[in-house]
Amino acid sequence: MSTHSDSLKVEPLDLSRWRDVPTILIFTGLVGAVLGLVLNVNQFAHSWLVAFMFFLSLGLGGMFLVLVHHLFDAGWSVPIRRFCEHLACLLFPWLAIFFVPIALLAPRLYGWMNVADPHTDHALHAKLPLFTKPAWYLVAALCFAAWWFFSSRLRHWSLEQDKTGAAECTFRMRRLAAIGVFVFAVTLTFAAIMWMKGMMHQWFSTMYGVYYFAGSAWLTLATVYLITMVLKRNGTLAAVLHEHQFYFLGSLLFAFTVFYAYIHFSQYFIIWNANMPEETFWYVIREQGSWFYVGLVLIFGHFFLPFLALLRIDLKLTFWWMVPICVWAWLMHYVDMAFNIKPSISPGGYPWMWAWLDLSCLALIGGVLARVFLKSFASHPPFPIKDPRLIEAMGHRHPVASPISGGEMDETDELADVGAEAGGGAR
Repeated sequence: MSTHSDSLKVEPLDLSRWRDVPTILIFTGLVGAVLGLVLNVNQFAHSWLVAFMFFLSLGLGGMFLVLVHHLFDAGWSVPIRRFCEHLACLLFPWLAIFFVPIALLAPRLYGWMNVADPHTDHALHAKLPLFTKPAWYLVAALCFAAWWFFSSRLRHWSLEQDKTGAAECTFRMRRLAAIGVFVFAVTLTFAAIMWMKGMMHQWFSTMYGVYYFAGSAWLTLATVYLITMVLKRNGTLAAVLHEHQFYFLGSLLFAFTVFYAYIHFSQYFIIWNANMPEETFWYVIREQGSWFYVGLVLIFGHFFLPFLALLRIDLKLTFWWMVPICVWAWLMHYVDMAFNIKPSISPGGYPWMWAWLDLSCLALIGGVLARVFLKSFASHPPFPIKDPRLIEAMGHRHPVASPISGGEMDETDELADVGAEAGGGAR
């Protein structure tokens, strides 16, 4: 067996000691969030929005991975598809519920809502009728409706496939994905523009939706890698995983590290090179006080560090190396969300005196979503047990080439020996 496969052989993981962590997070987060709401409503609104957009990234990233799995008829990602479906289903109703405080406190977050006559504000007038209160709430409702429909339908047919194994389930998921990927792109862009960029409505960027998407996919890939590693170590997915799941996830994480940096730099370069005051002010504010150093943290921490850490192929399969990178991705994405949202209320620098409130909102939402995710995962088969490409995902040669399985089984010949070592075959 190869050296890379040896790196995947680790001691079984005991998760019993972590069982109460979501409950602790919910309790401590609730106390801190309520206290922050009483002390300063404006600070609470911004802290809640940062935490919400952070976890919205995770739900949208899960939906993206499910969509591309079906669009590209991927084989390697079959074992991890089920918990990606659970991540996507966090979008509704749970993240929709967590959006309620934002909807109620929207006038405190978005100054343009308090402009009596939008025709007196050129930037606001140019964005009519999108930047009006009715349109803002309507867009929010449509986004959550679309996310609910596609996430719930994709998981429904995936679970139906577990029962019947019918080819129709696979075809339905492919058709949903073919439509859903366009709806996903539009709704994610609207969400990023209306809920984050709209805090400074005078500013505009043609790349902002892609920028938020790149960060969301990056965060989700790191999370999926970590979950896959945990489920392998505790034995849940050990029988169906192969080393190429970890390799491909690590490679995608590396790719989106570069893609995020490319989009962020391109946005900055184009705006700064044009040097138009109505565009550059967004970056000027983020070069004041401690925000300048936060920007440097993003440059080196969100790009250079993970870029260099993920260059070597063998390290993508080394758990002790990848776990800190995945945890680091969570930290960097949260810093990125704060960098986008917090300067609107604290233009002089990050408000350290309210860091406890930021952590409380993050803990509350994260604790609830963790409990929901674990309950969903425990209530259904941990992987698509009757997916026709599961054998290929395990590194075996499919005995019969079918229109669903694709027919490119010769590509997995060199992986078959490792697949047998990693967990056996389909039963």
